[in-house]
Amino acid sequence: KGMATPAKATITSNAMKMLDPRQLKPDSIETERIITVLDETIAKLELSSFIPRITDSLDRFADMLGPEITNNLIEHQKLSHEMEHLLSSSEEEDTMRAEEQRGCLCLLEQRLKCSVRNVLRLLLANPSLCQALKYEVWVTESPAEVFIKAFWEFRNFMLERLLTSPVEEEEKIRFVEDISLQIKKNTEAITALQAELAAAIRTQEEEIHKKDNVIEDLKTSMQDVTEDCKAGIQQIKQEGEKQQQEELQASQARCARLKQDIEQLGAQLSALVLEHRASELALRKRKCRMEMEIGNWIQKYDTHMGEKQAEYEEVHAAYAEEKAQLSMLMEKRAVLLQEYCQIEEERRIHQEKKEQALKEFSTMTLAATRIQAFWRGYLVRVLFKSKRKKKKKKKGKGKKTKK
Repeated sequence: KGMATPAKATITSNAMKMLDPRQLKPDSIETERIITVLDETIAKLELSSFIPRITDSLDRFADMLGPEITNNLIEHQKLSHEMEHLLSSSEEEDTMRAEEQRGCLCLLEQRLKCSVRNVLRLLLANPSLCQALKYEVWVTESPAEVFIKAFWEFRNFMLERLLTSPVEEEEKIRFVEDISLQIKKNTEAITALQAELAAAIRTQEEEIHKKDNVIEDLKTSMQDVTEDCKAGIQQIKQEGEKQQQEELQASQARCARLKQDIEQLGAQLSALVLEHRASELALRKRKCRMEMEIGNWIQKYDTHMGEKQAEYEEVHAAYAEEKAQLSMLMEKRAVLLQEYCQIEEERRIHQEKKEQALKEFSTMTLAATRIQAFWRGYLVRVLFKSKRKKKKKKKGKGKKTKK
């Protein structure tokens, strides 16, 4: 596979960042306003989903809500019951009164919307009460909860679209196209490999079938060979018995000749023994002289090694003393090294604190500079506005005098 170019790797990383909503942050006032409106709508939807649960147990939440919110919820509950009653009656009655019922439904729907708005306005005016209701009222999985989740997804989608520039959108589309093209190529490669695998399996099965046939042929040929071997073994036994009798006769004649050779060799051996005993006596005398020389050399070696042993003990004593001094120096070095590490750590912490203070000072200086620049610009704009108003007033007075 070819290596990816740096530009392609950068585009891929940017596309992956765009695909992750957690990387997105508002970068303009318009975007913040849109997201704020969507967040407020989600909060209102959540409070709206709590209203049916609260109205079902008003006695429980009356002390928490207060008289004003409780009265509005009672009115909302009445309107809800009227709406349900009207919807059930509209299904049972004839179609003659459909227009009248439709008009009543429209009016009741408007009143119900106003009631919900009033309740939400009162609840949103008390944030602590809204937070307490979220803990007290537990809404199970319902169509309202599903709608709120869908609205959350819509909010995240809008945030992603608002924060994605046209260039990033094109890069994202190009990235998705590259992925789909790669998936298509991989699918084609997998299909080709599967076809090759099936062909290889078929050829392997054919080879196995051929090998089975060859094995059967070899079995039949082995049976023929065993029968031939039995006949050959019988013939070899007969020939071996004849050859054994012939070799027995030849060995008897050879034994007679060997006896004569043994007698001749015995006479030669006795002559050699006498000769070797004389040479052995000479070698024994030489051995005695060598042993005396070796004893002298061993005595000299012992005296020399005694001197070396004394010298070794002196060196070993000096070595032990130097080793003890070395261990003391190593202990002192360990203590000094620990102190050095502590000093270095304190220096590093002091340096980090100093750098952090410099960074905070530079940040505060930059912030103060920008605030001062904004304030000066604001003063200049206010001054120009006041001058323009004065000029307009002067022009207006001049026109009136002309008339």
